[in-house]
Amino acid sequence: MDGPVEPPGWARPHGYSNGYRLGNQLFVAGQIAWDAEQRLVGRGDFGAQFDRALANVRAVLDAAGVWPDRVGRVTIYVTDKHAYIAALPAVSAAWRAHFGRHFPAMALVQVADLLEEGAMVEIEATAVYP
Repeated sequence: MDGPVEPPGWARPHGYSNGYRLGNQLFVAGQIAWDAEQRLVGRGDFGAQFDRALANVRAVLDAAGVWPDRVGRVTIYVTDKHAYIAALPAVSAAWRAHFGRHFPAMALVQVADLLEEGAMVEIEATAVYP
């Protein structure tokens, strides 16, 4: 069924959906290091923010009933590519924890800023249903 996908227990977003199913595709909106009440966690810690943002992507996948290996594309937006590079061990550990050894097509884009003050990373994804 087409339509919005929201993980249970999350605060309801305003003006967007955290996920949207359309046909056999699931579009996961950009996820930052918010907790369920939309409070930023891991301030100043790129690795912690990456882990939480990726966990949020995984929560949307889980709410939609989609396995991580069905993700075909991931875009990672960072405010500082050097912080990303410095945190690669933590980034790799977070990736393995949430996606295992599945490595879809990815892009890393450095941006001037993200909407949430203090957010260092935002991750979006596209998956397909079997």
